[in-house]
Amino acid sequence: MASPRTPGPVKSPGPAGTPGAPKSRPGPPEAPGSAGAASVRRADTNRADTNRSAEAGWGEPKRRRPLRGKSPDEIGWVKAHGGAGATSLCELLGGVDVGARWPEPAKGEPRRIVIVGRTSARGIRAVSQALGALHEGKAPQGLDLAAVVLVADTPNRLPLSLLRRIRVIRSVAHVHRVPWIPAWRVGGRPRSLPRKINKLAQLVGAEVRHEGTAS
Repeated sequence: MASPRTPGPVKSPGPAGTPGAPKSRPGPPEAPGSAGAASVRRADTNRADTNRSAEAGWGEPKRRRPLRGKSPDEIGWVKAHGGAGATSLCELLGGVDVGARWPEPAKGEPRRIVIVGRTSARGIRAVSQALGALHEGKAPQGLDLAAVVLVADTPNRLPLSLLRRIRVIRSVAHVHRVPWIPAWRVGGRPRSLPRKINKLAQLVGAEVRHEGTAS
């Protein structure tokens, strides 16, 4: 009867990559303080700085390329807040869409301006702030305010509280109100324009264009 075999010596595990070596395990997930998380924080910080720059208040200097019109007397449409309707009016009546800032006549930008805002509480407040900055001398010299244009934010009648605030604005500036135009809400082309648009065109010395508008 054959005797049982005695087990041989146990081999010790070799270095990684050699036969019989244990497989390497993935390391722990990256810690919050790692380089990847730091790059995310830097990206968030850059976005925050960009947002703060875009939300700078009236009168604060901004580096922008000059907007040159056809003539120094061409009207400049200044929006008091986002969605005011300045772009729609500019495309309809001509002039220069300045944006939410003051134009600089010394750089060839329009000196005659119209401040545009909605008839909502936010819009009227933004218009009041822009007028305050203008009267406090925070705007470039040489600007000529032609009018304040308030674009209706609803087809309904305004409450008495907003009408009172509009009266206050009328005491310091000429106010021209534009009624509700449904096509502007969806970026469409109005089939017909209210008479007040023609009056506004006469006020700013422009002719009504009929290519359509965009809000």
